[in-house]
Amino acid sequence: MKNGWLKQLLDFAPLLVFFIFYKWQDIFYASGALIIATWISVGLTWLIFHKVEKAPLITAVVVTIFGSLTLFFHSADFIKWKVTAIYAIFAIVLIGMQLFTPKTLMERMLGKELAMPPANWKKLNIAWVVFFFACALGNIYVAFSLAEETWVNFKVFGLTILTFIFTIASVVYIWNNRLPEEQTENEATENSEHELSDNMTKQASKSTSHDAHSKSE
Repeated sequence: MKNGWLKQLLDFAPLLVFFIFYKWQDIFYASGALIIATWISVGLTWLIFHKVEKAPLITAVVVTIFGSLTLFFHSADFIKWKVTAIYAIFAIVLIGMQLFTPKTLMERMLGKELAMPPANWKKLNIAWVVFFFACALGNIYVAFSLAEETWVNFKVFGLTILTFIFTIASVVYIWNNRLPEEQTENEATENSEHELSDNMTKQASKSTSHDAHSKSE
């Protein structure tokens, strides 16, 4: 639990740094501070947990690209588009894995703790795809139709709160649709039996092949 809260804090810290520098200076100081704070967060995550998930790395790269463009061209439009780019990338990754891999990303991330039928994992995955695309489009509207300060508040607090609420809703959905423990245990047993059978078959095949090879010699 402590590790979970620490990870959340490290993820949120760069946004807080962005907000502070925006209030203290302007969007350009805030963009530069965001780049530095994001990579510090990634570094601390690696030092503390000895690994960094792909999502923070993708975010760090996108922040660096769009933040650098913001500073180079002295245009806040790039840092505004950054938010939409990140949410769109996440949505595309989710739908891509659902279409081209046996398990959805949601099941890979959460399936070890709570088991659900595959159809429910797909529904949850699609829900997150829709959510990410909605955030991406919502960011475009707020960023380019409303005041810059409104967009900063929306980016730092609005999207964070929405993501937190959607995460809680997802946990509730998983809990309400979880498989019974007995069924989960049976599936685990069946998988173990299949693995054992496959291993025995492979060993028998190797032994037969070895005997045949010995006889041929």
